Amino acid sequence: MTSPTTASDRLHARATKKAFVRLVPLLMAAYFMAFVDRTNVGLAKTSLELDAGIDAAAYGLGAGLFFITYAALEVPSNLVLHKVGAKVWISRIAVTRGLITMAMMFVSSPTVFYVLRLLLGAAEAGLYPGIMYLITTWFAQKDRATVVGLILTASSVASIVANPIGGALMKLDGIGGLHGWQWLFVLEGIPTVLLGVLIFFVLPNSPAKATRLDADEAAELTRRAVGEEPEESRPGAIIRNAMSKPFLLTIAAIYFMNQIATYGVIFFVPSIVEAMDVTDSFMIGLISGVVGIGAVVGVLVVPRILRRRPGSEVPLIGITTAAAIVFALVFIAVDNPVAKMVILSVTMLFIVGVQPLYWSVLMARLGGVAAAAGLAFVNTIGLTGGFVGPYAFGLTEEATGSPSSGLWVLVAATTPGPVLVPLLSKMLVRHDRTRDAAEPEVEAVFAV
Repeated sequence: MTSPTTASDRLHARATKKAFVRLVPLLMAAYFMAFVDRTNVGLAKTSLELDAGIDAAAYGLGAGLFFITYAALEVPSNLVLHKVGAKVWISRIAVTRGLITMAMMFVSSPTVFYVLRLLLGAAEAGLYPGIMYLITTWFAQKDRATVVGLILTASSVASIVANPIGGALMKLDGIGGLHGWQWLFVLEGIPTVLLGVLIFFVLPNSPAKATRLDADEAAELTRRAVGEEPEESRPGAIIRNAMSKPFLLTIAAIYFMNQIATYGVIFFVPSIVEAMDVTDSFMIGLISGVVGIGAVVGVLVVPRILRRRPGSEVPLIGITTAAAIVFALVFIAVDNPVAKMVILSVTMLFIVGVQPLYWSVLMARLGGVAAAAGLAFVNTIGLTGGFVGPYAFGLTEEATGSPSSGLWVLVAATTPGPVLVPLLSKMLVRHDRTRDAAEPEVEAVFAV
Protein backbone atom coordinates (compact mmCIF):
# COMPACT_ATOMS: atom_id res chain seq x y z
CA MET A 1 0.00 0.00 0.00
CA THR A 2 1.44 3.40 -0.98
CA SER A 3 2.01 6.01 1.72
CA PRO A 4 -0.63 8.76 1.99
CA THR A 5 0.85 12.06 0.78
CA THR A 6 -1.95 14.57 1.27
CA ALA A 7 -4.32 15.41 4.10
CA SER A 8 -7.12 13.83 2.09
CA ASP A 9 -5.08 10.65 1.59
CA ARG A 10 -4.27 10.44 5.28
CA LEU A 11 -7.92 10.96 6.18
CA HIS A 12 -8.98 8.24 3.76
CA ALA A 13 -6.29 5.83 4.99
CA ARG A 14 -7.44 6.33 8.58
CA ALA A 15 -11.11 5.87 7.66
CA THR A 16 -10.36 2.79 5.55
CA LYS A 17 -8.50 1.17 8.44
CA LYS A 18 -11.54 1.74 10.67
CA ALA A 19 -13.84 0.30 7.99
CA PHE A 20 -11.65 -2.79 7.70
CA VAL A 21 -11.78 -3.38 11.45
CA ARG A 22 -15.53 -2.75 11.83
CA LEU A 23 -16.97 -4.18 8.62
CA VAL A 24 -14.74 -6.89 7.16
CA PRO A 25 -14.68 -9.35 10.13
CA LEU A 26 -18.47 -9.27 10.32
CA LEU A 27 -18.88 -9.89 6.59
CA MET A 28 -16.27 -12.65 6.76
CA ALA A 29 -18.23 -14.32 9.57
CA ALA A 30 -21.46 -14.09 7.56
CA TYR A 31 -19.86 -15.68 4.50
CA PHE A 32 -18.01 -18.26 6.61
CA MET A 33 -21.27 -19.58 8.06
CA ALA A 34 -22.99 -19.38 4.68
CA PHE A 35 -20.32 -21.59 3.19
CA VAL A 36 -20.58 -24.05 6.08
CA ASP A 37 -24.37 -24.27 5.76
CA ARG A 38 -24.39 -24.79 2.02
CA THR A 39 -21.56 -27.36 1.85
CA ASN A 40 -21.83 -29.45 5.04
CA VAL A 41 -23.90 -32.01 3.11
CA GLY A 42 -20.61 -33.19 1.59
CA LEU A 43 -19.66 -34.82 4.88
CA ALA A 44 -23.13 -36.33 5.24
CA LYS A 45 -23.17 -37.82 1.71
CA THR A 46 -22.43 -41.44 2.59
CA SER A 47 -24.69 -41.44 5.66
CA LEU A 48 -27.57 -39.90 3.70
CA GLU A 49 -27.27 -42.71 1.18
CA LEU A 50 -27.56 -45.30 3.96
CA ASP A 51 -30.27 -43.58 6.03
CA ALA A 52 -32.37 -41.77 3.39
CA GLY A 53 -31.70 -43.65 0.14
CA ILE A 54 -29.91 -40.73 -1.54
CA ASP A 55 -27.43 -42.14 -4.09
CA ALA A 56 -24.56 -40.23 -5.77
CA ALA A 57 -26.69 -38.83 -8.61
CA ALA A 58 -29.52 -37.80 -6.25
CA TYR A 59 -26.98 -36.24 -3.89
CA GLY A 60 -25.36 -34.30 -6.74
CA LEU A 61 -28.77 -33.07 -7.88
CA GLY A 62 -29.81 -32.04 -4.38
CA ALA A 63 -26.50 -30.32 -3.68
CA GLY A 64 -26.89 -28.37 -6.91
CA LEU A 65 -30.58 -27.50 -6.45
CA PHE A 66 -29.52 -25.05 -3.75
CA PHE A 67 -28.12 -22.86 -6.53
CA ILE A 68 -31.34 -22.81 -8.59
CA THR A 69 -33.41 -20.85 -6.08
CA TYR A 70 -30.34 -18.91 -5.00
CA ALA A 71 -29.75 -17.83 -8.60
CA ALA A 72 -33.41 -17.10 -9.36
CA LEU A 73 -33.72 -14.72 -6.41
CA GLU A 74 -30.29 -13.05 -6.55
CA VAL A 75 -31.21 -9.86 -8.41
CA PRO A 76 -34.55 -9.25 -6.60
CA SER A 77 -32.85 -9.90 -3.27
CA ASN A 78 -30.05 -7.45 -3.96
CA LEU A 79 -32.52 -4.77 -5.06
CA VAL A 80 -34.40 -5.26 -1.78
CA LEU A 81 -31.09 -4.92 0.10
CA HIS A 82 -30.43 -1.66 -1.74
CA LYS A 83 -33.84 -0.39 -0.64
CA VAL A 84 -34.12 -1.58 2.99
CA GLY A 85 -30.44 -1.56 3.94
CA ALA A 86 -27.79 -4.20 4.51
CA LYS A 87 -28.36 -4.53 8.25
CA VAL A 88 -31.94 -5.74 7.98
CA TRP A 89 -31.51 -7.87 4.87
CA ILE A 90 -28.24 -9.66 5.67
CA SER A 91 -29.56 -10.33 9.17
CA ARG A 92 -32.72 -11.84 7.68
CA ILE A 93 -30.67 -14.00 5.32
CA ALA A 94 -28.54 -15.40 8.16
CA VAL A 95 -31.45 -16.18 10.49
CA THR A 96 -33.61 -17.95 7.89
CA ARG A 97 -30.63 -19.83 6.48
CA GLY A 98 -29.67 -21.09 9.94
CA LEU A 99 -33.20 -22.28 10.65
CA ILE A 100 -33.41 -24.19 7.37
CA THR A 101 -29.97 -25.71 7.97
CA MET A 102 -31.31 -27.06 11.27
CA ALA A 103 -34.39 -28.39 9.45
CA MET A 104 -32.07 -30.55 7.30
CA MET A 105 -32.10 -33.00 10.23
CA PHE A 106 -35.54 -34.10 8.99
CA VAL A 107 -34.28 -35.38 5.61
CA SER A 108 -35.87 -38.81 5.09
CA SER A 109 -36.00 -39.19 1.31
CA PRO A 110 -34.60 -37.63 -1.88
CA THR A 111 -37.74 -35.48 -2.21
CA VAL A 112 -37.39 -33.95 1.25
CA PHE A 113 -33.69 -33.41 0.54
CA TYR A 114 -34.50 -31.59 -2.71
CA VAL A 115 -37.15 -29.34 -1.09
CA LEU A 116 -34.92 -28.30 1.80
CA ARG A 117 -31.97 -27.57 -0.49
CA LEU A 118 -34.25 -25.38 -2.63
CA LEU A 119 -35.44 -23.52 0.49
CA LEU A 120 -31.87 -23.09 1.71
CA GLY A 121 -30.93 -21.48 -1.62
CA ALA A 122 -33.92 -19.15 -1.44
CA ALA A 123 -32.98 -18.12 2.10
CA GLU A 124 -29.38 -17.29 1.19
CA ALA A 125 -30.12 -15.53 -2.11
CA GLY A 126 -28.49 -12.13 -2.28
CA LEU A 127 -25.85 -12.60 0.42
CA TYR A 128 -22.69 -12.67 -1.69
CA PRO A 129 -23.64 -9.94 -4.19
CA GLY A 130 -25.00 -7.95 -1.26
CA ILE A 131 -21.57 -8.14 0.36
CA MET A 132 -19.96 -7.17 -2.96
CA TYR A 133 -22.32 -4.19 -3.25
CA LEU A 134 -21.45 -3.07 0.29
CA ILE A 135 -17.78 -3.13 -0.69
CA THR A 136 -18.49 -0.71 -3.57
CA THR A 137 -20.05 1.77 -1.11
CA TRP A 138 -17.30 1.55 1.53
CA PHE A 139 -13.96 0.98 -0.22
CA ALA A 140 -11.97 2.65 -2.98
CA GLN A 141 -11.21 0.61 -6.08
CA LYS A 142 -7.57 0.07 -5.07
CA ASP A 143 -8.69 -1.73 -1.89
CA ARG A 144 -11.54 -3.81 -3.27
CA ALA A 145 -9.68 -6.85 -4.60
CA THR A 146 -8.01 -7.15 -1.19
CA VAL A 147 -11.34 -6.95 0.64
CA VAL A 148 -12.97 -9.45 -1.73
CA GLY A 149 -9.99 -11.73 -1.20
CA LEU A 150 -10.51 -11.55 2.57
CA ILE A 151 -14.22 -12.37 2.18
CA LEU A 152 -13.33 -15.37 0.03
CA THR A 153 -10.72 -16.32 2.60
CA ALA A 154 -13.61 -16.89 5.00
CA SER A 155 -15.11 -19.53 2.72
CA SER A 156 -11.73 -21.15 2.16
CA VAL A 157 -11.00 -21.22 5.90
CA ALA A 158 -14.45 -22.78 6.32
CA SER A 159 -13.23 -25.71 4.22
CA ILE A 160 -10.19 -26.10 6.45
CA VAL A 161 -11.92 -25.66 9.81
CA ALA A 162 -15.49 -26.79 9.24
CA ASN A 163 -14.66 -30.12 7.60
CA PRO A 164 -12.79 -31.49 10.65
CA ILE A 165 -15.40 -30.02 13.01
CA GLY A 166 -18.18 -31.52 10.91
CA GLY A 167 -16.38 -34.86 10.89
CA ALA A 168 -16.20 -34.71 14.69
CA LEU A 169 -19.93 -33.88 14.91
CA MET A 170 -20.67 -36.93 12.78
CA LYS A 171 -19.20 -38.99 15.63
CA LEU A 172 -22.18 -37.98 17.81
CA ASP A 173 -24.11 -40.71 16.00
CA GLY A 174 -26.65 -42.35 18.32
CA ILE A 175 -26.64 -39.66 21.02
CA GLY A 176 -30.20 -38.57 21.83
CA GLY A 177 -31.48 -41.01 19.24
CA LEU A 178 -30.13 -38.88 16.39
CA HIS A 179 -27.79 -39.80 13.57
CA GLY A 180 -24.43 -38.05 13.39
CA TRP A 181 -25.47 -36.14 10.26
CA GLN A 182 -28.55 -34.82 12.10
CA TRP A 183 -26.33 -33.42 14.85
CA LEU A 184 -24.15 -31.91 12.13
CA PHE A 185 -27.01 -29.88 10.68
CA VAL A 186 -28.48 -28.80 14.04
CA LEU A 187 -25.23 -27.72 15.66
CA GLU A 188 -24.03 -25.85 12.56
CA GLY A 189 -27.37 -24.08 12.07
CA ILE A 190 -27.57 -22.57 15.57
CA PRO A 191 -24.47 -20.31 15.26
CA THR A 192 -25.81 -18.93 11.97
CA VAL A 193 -29.05 -17.82 13.64
CA LEU A 194 -27.10 -16.15 16.47
CA LEU A 195 -24.84 -14.41 13.95
CA GLY A 196 -27.90 -13.04 12.15
CA VAL A 197 -29.12 -11.43 15.37
CA LEU A 198 -25.66 -9.92 15.98
CA ILE A 199 -25.53 -8.49 12.44
CA PHE A 200 -28.84 -6.70 12.99
CA PHE A 201 -27.43 -4.82 15.95
CA VAL A 202 -23.88 -4.01 14.80
CA LEU A 203 -23.72 -3.81 10.97
CA PRO A 204 -23.93 -0.20 9.70
CA ASN A 205 -25.77 0.31 6.40
CA SER A 206 -23.31 2.92 5.10
CA PRO A 207 -20.28 4.96 6.17
CA ALA A 208 -22.59 7.86 7.07
CA LYS A 209 -24.40 5.63 9.59
CA ALA A 210 -21.28 4.14 11.17
CA THR A 211 -21.05 5.49 14.71
CA ARG A 212 -17.30 4.86 14.97
CA LEU A 213 -16.49 7.05 11.98
CA ASP A 214 -16.16 10.82 12.22
CA ALA A 215 -18.30 12.77 9.77
CA ASP A 216 -15.30 13.77 7.65
CA GLU A 217 -14.06 10.16 7.59
CA ALA A 218 -17.47 8.88 6.46
CA ALA A 219 -17.66 11.56 3.76
CA GLU A 220 -14.18 10.71 2.47
CA LEU A 221 -14.95 6.97 2.29
CA THR A 222 -18.12 7.71 0.33
CA ARG A 223 -16.32 10.12 -2.00
CA ARG A 224 -13.57 7.62 -2.84
CA ALA A 225 -16.06 4.83 -3.52
CA VAL A 226 -17.79 4.56 -6.91
CA GLY A 227 -20.24 7.44 -7.20
CA GLU A 228 -23.92 6.86 -7.38
CA GLU A 229 -25.44 6.56 -10.81
CA PRO A 230 -28.82 8.22 -11.43
CA GLU A 231 -31.34 6.35 -9.30
CA GLU A 232 -34.08 4.52 -11.17
CA SER A 233 -36.80 2.95 -9.08
CA ARG A 234 -38.26 0.54 -11.65
CA PRO A 235 -36.64 -2.93 -11.37
CA GLY A 236 -36.86 -3.54 -15.13
CA ALA A 237 -35.07 -0.30 -15.93
CA ILE A 238 -32.43 -0.97 -13.28
CA ILE A 239 -31.65 -4.39 -14.75
CA ARG A 240 -31.60 -3.06 -18.34
CA ASN A 241 -29.16 -0.36 -17.27
CA ALA A 242 -26.83 -2.93 -15.75
CA MET A 243 -27.16 -5.27 -18.74
CA SER A 244 -26.23 -2.50 -21.18
CA LYS A 245 -22.56 -3.23 -20.44
CA PRO A 246 -21.42 -6.12 -22.72
CA PHE A 247 -18.29 -6.92 -20.69
CA LEU A 248 -20.58 -7.93 -17.84
CA LEU A 249 -21.97 -10.84 -19.88
CA THR A 250 -18.48 -12.08 -20.72
CA ILE A 251 -17.36 -12.04 -17.09
CA ALA A 252 -20.60 -13.81 -16.17
CA ALA A 253 -19.79 -16.58 -18.67
CA ILE A 254 -16.25 -17.02 -17.33
CA TYR A 255 -17.54 -17.00 -13.76
CA PHE A 256 -20.19 -19.61 -14.65
CA MET A 257 -17.48 -22.03 -15.77
CA ASN A 258 -15.36 -21.24 -12.72
CA GLN A 259 -18.25 -22.09 -10.40
CA ILE A 260 -18.85 -25.44 -12.10
CA ALA A 261 -15.28 -26.33 -11.15
CA THR A 262 -15.37 -24.76 -7.68
CA TYR A 263 -18.52 -26.39 -6.35
CA GLY A 264 -17.97 -29.68 -8.13
CA VAL A 265 -14.75 -30.10 -6.14
CA ILE A 266 -16.13 -28.68 -2.88
CA PHE A 267 -19.13 -30.99 -2.72
CA PHE A 268 -17.23 -34.11 -3.78
CA VAL A 269 -13.83 -33.77 -2.09
CA PRO A 270 -15.00 -35.79 0.98
CA SER A 271 -16.02 -38.59 -1.40
CA ILE A 272 -12.65 -38.35 -3.18
CA VAL A 273 -10.91 -38.71 0.19
CA GLU A 274 -13.16 -41.57 1.28
CA ALA A 275 -12.38 -43.40 -1.98
CA MET A 276 -8.71 -43.37 -0.88
CA ASP A 277 -9.69 -45.92 1.82
CA VAL A 278 -10.12 -43.32 4.58
CA THR A 279 -13.05 -44.46 6.72
CA ASP A 280 -12.95 -42.33 9.90
CA SER A 281 -15.31 -39.35 9.56
CA PHE A 282 -12.99 -36.97 11.41
CA MET A 283 -10.02 -37.93 9.22
CA ILE A 284 -12.15 -37.51 6.08
CA GLY A 285 -13.00 -33.98 7.21
CA LEU A 286 -9.42 -33.21 8.20
CA ILE A 287 -7.92 -34.38 4.91
CA SER A 288 -10.67 -32.66 2.91
CA GLY A 289 -9.61 -29.41 4.56
CA VAL A 290 -6.29 -29.57 2.70
CA VAL A 291 -8.12 -28.33 -0.39
CA GLY A 292 -9.17 -25.24 1.54
CA ILE A 293 -5.53 -24.41 2.28
CA GLY A 294 -4.88 -23.98 -1.44
CA ALA A 295 -7.95 -21.76 -1.76
CA VAL A 296 -6.81 -19.56 1.16
CA VAL A 297 -3.38 -19.10 -0.41
CA GLY A 298 -5.03 -18.20 -3.72
CA VAL A 299 -7.35 -15.49 -2.40
CA LEU A 300 -4.53 -13.93 -0.40
CA VAL A 301 -1.78 -14.04 -3.01
CA VAL A 302 -3.60 -13.17 -6.25
CA PRO A 303 -5.07 -9.84 -4.95
CA ARG A 304 -1.60 -8.95 -3.62
CA ILE A 305 -0.18 -9.41 -7.13
CA LEU A 306 -2.96 -7.14 -8.44
CA ARG A 307 -2.10 -4.40 -5.90
CA ARG A 308 1.47 -4.42 -7.19
CA ARG A 309 0.32 -4.39 -10.82
CA PRO A 310 -2.87 -2.26 -10.94
CA GLY A 311 -5.04 -2.90 -13.99
CA SER A 312 -3.61 -6.39 -14.60
CA GLU A 313 -6.84 -8.25 -13.81
CA VAL A 314 -7.47 -9.60 -17.31
CA PRO A 315 -3.99 -11.15 -17.92
CA LEU A 316 -4.10 -12.66 -14.42
CA ILE A 317 -7.52 -14.18 -15.15
CA GLY A 318 -6.08 -15.89 -18.21
CA ILE A 319 -2.94 -17.15 -16.42
CA THR A 320 -4.70 -18.50 -13.32
CA THR A 321 -7.43 -20.22 -15.33
CA ALA A 322 -4.90 -21.92 -17.61
CA ALA A 323 -2.88 -23.05 -14.57
CA ALA A 324 -5.98 -24.63 -13.02
CA ILE A 325 -6.53 -26.69 -16.15
CA VAL A 326 -2.93 -27.92 -16.16
CA PHE A 327 -3.00 -29.01 -12.51
CA ALA A 328 -6.38 -30.72 -12.91
CA LEU A 329 -4.90 -32.82 -15.73
CA VAL A 330 -1.92 -33.66 -13.50
CA PHE A 331 -4.33 -34.75 -10.74
CA ILE A 332 -6.03 -37.13 -13.15
CA ALA A 333 -2.69 -38.55 -14.31
CA VAL A 334 -1.15 -39.39 -10.90
CA ASP A 335 -2.14 -42.28 -8.60
CA ASN A 336 -0.41 -41.53 -5.30
CA PRO A 337 -3.10 -40.37 -2.78
CA VAL A 338 -0.85 -37.82 -1.04
CA ALA A 339 0.28 -36.34 -4.36
CA LYS A 340 -3.33 -36.18 -5.57
CA MET A 341 -4.45 -34.16 -2.52
CA VAL A 342 -1.54 -31.74 -2.83
CA ILE A 343 -2.24 -31.26 -6.55
CA LEU A 344 -5.97 -30.80 -5.89
CA SER A 345 -5.10 -28.13 -3.32
CA VAL A 346 -2.92 -26.31 -5.87
CA THR A 347 -5.72 -26.59 -8.43
CA MET A 348 -8.10 -24.88 -6.01
CA LEU A 349 -5.47 -22.18 -5.39
CA PHE A 350 -6.01 -21.05 -8.97
CA ILE A 351 -9.75 -21.85 -9.22
CA VAL A 352 -10.64 -19.80 -6.12
CA GLY A 353 -7.74 -17.34 -6.26
CA VAL A 354 -8.94 -15.91 -9.57
CA GLN A 355 -12.37 -14.96 -8.21
CA PRO A 356 -11.45 -11.58 -6.61
CA LEU A 357 -10.28 -10.46 -10.06
CA TYR A 358 -13.76 -10.83 -11.54
CA TRP A 359 -15.25 -8.58 -8.87
CA SER A 360 -12.43 -6.06 -9.13
CA VAL A 361 -13.15 -5.63 -12.85
CA LEU A 362 -16.87 -5.19 -12.18
CA MET A 363 -16.61 -2.86 -9.20
CA ALA A 364 -14.38 -0.47 -11.14
CA ARG A 365 -17.14 -0.01 -13.70
CA LEU A 366 -20.44 -0.29 -11.79
CA GLY A 367 -21.84 2.11 -9.22
CA GLY A 368 -25.01 2.82 -7.28
CA VAL A 369 -28.09 0.71 -7.87
CA ALA A 370 -26.58 -0.53 -11.16
CA ALA A 371 -23.87 -2.17 -9.04
CA ALA A 372 -26.53 -3.89 -6.92
CA ALA A 373 -28.21 -5.28 -10.05
CA GLY A 374 -25.07 -5.98 -12.09
CA LEU A 375 -23.14 -7.76 -9.34
CA ALA A 376 -26.21 -9.83 -8.51
CA PHE A 377 -26.66 -10.74 -12.18
CA VAL A 378 -23.08 -11.99 -12.52
CA ASN A 379 -23.42 -13.98 -9.31
CA THR A 380 -26.71 -15.40 -10.59
CA ILE A 381 -25.02 -16.76 -13.71
CA GLY A 382 -22.19 -18.12 -11.57
CA LEU A 383 -24.63 -19.86 -9.27
CA THR A 384 -26.15 -21.78 -12.15
CA GLY A 385 -22.64 -23.16 -12.53
CA GLY A 386 -22.89 -24.09 -8.86
CA PHE A 387 -25.87 -26.27 -9.82
CA VAL A 388 -24.25 -27.79 -12.91
CA GLY A 389 -20.96 -28.65 -11.16
CA PRO A 390 -22.17 -30.97 -8.36
CA TYR A 391 -24.79 -32.55 -10.64
CA ALA A 392 -22.21 -33.25 -13.36
CA PHE A 393 -19.72 -34.59 -10.80
CA GLY A 394 -22.47 -36.86 -9.41
CA LEU A 395 -23.41 -38.20 -12.83
CA THR A 396 -19.75 -38.80 -13.64
CA GLU A 397 -19.21 -40.72 -10.38
CA GLU A 398 -22.38 -42.73 -11.04
CA ALA A 399 -21.12 -43.66 -14.51
CA THR A 400 -17.52 -44.47 -13.55
CA GLY A 401 -17.73 -45.45 -9.90
CA SER A 402 -14.92 -43.00 -9.06
CA PRO A 403 -15.46 -39.58 -7.42
CA SER A 404 -12.10 -38.43 -8.82
CA SER A 405 -13.43 -38.75 -12.37
CA GLY A 406 -15.30 -35.49 -11.77
CA LEU A 407 -12.03 -33.66 -12.44
CA TRP A 408 -12.71 -34.25 -16.14
CA VAL A 409 -15.80 -32.06 -15.63
CA LEU A 410 -13.51 -29.39 -14.16
CA VAL A 411 -11.21 -29.54 -17.20
CA ALA A 412 -14.10 -29.42 -19.67
CA ALA A 413 -15.78 -26.51 -17.88
CA THR A 414 -12.63 -24.42 -17.36
CA THR A 415 -11.04 -24.79 -20.80
CA PRO A 416 -13.23 -22.13 -22.54
CA GLY A 417 -12.13 -19.54 -19.92
CA PRO A 418 -8.74 -18.61 -21.42
CA VAL A 419 -10.38 -18.41 -24.85
CA LEU A 420 -12.80 -15.73 -23.60
CA VAL A 421 -10.09 -13.61 -21.97
CA PRO A 422 -9.02 -11.76 -25.19
CA LEU A 423 -12.69 -10.99 -25.89
CA LEU A 424 -13.10 -9.63 -22.37
CA SER A 425 -10.01 -7.45 -22.81
CA LYS A 426 -11.39 -5.90 -26.00
CA MET A 427 -14.77 -5.22 -24.39
CA LEU A 428 -13.19 -3.54 -21.37
CA VAL A 429 -11.01 -1.31 -23.57
CA ARG A 430 -14.07 -0.28 -25.59
CA HIS A 431 -16.13 0.38 -22.46
CA ASP A 432 -13.38 2.42 -20.77
CA ARG A 433 -12.78 4.54 -23.90
CA THR A 434 -16.49 5.31 -24.15
CA ARG A 435 -16.67 6.21 -20.46
CA ASP A 436 -13.53 8.36 -20.58
CA ALA A 437 -14.82 10.19 -23.65
CA ALA A 438 -18.13 10.90 -21.93
CA GLU A 439 -16.63 12.32 -18.73
CA PRO A 440 -15.16 15.51 -20.29
CA GLU A 441 -18.54 16.19 -21.90
CA VAL A 442 -20.24 15.97 -18.50
CA GLU A 443 -17.62 18.26 -16.96
CA ALA A 444 -18.12 20.77 -19.77
CA VAL A 445 -21.87 20.83 -19.16
CA PHE A 446 -21.35 21.66 -15.47
CA ALA A 447 -18.75 24.27 -16.35
CA VAL A 448 -21.19 26.27 -18.51
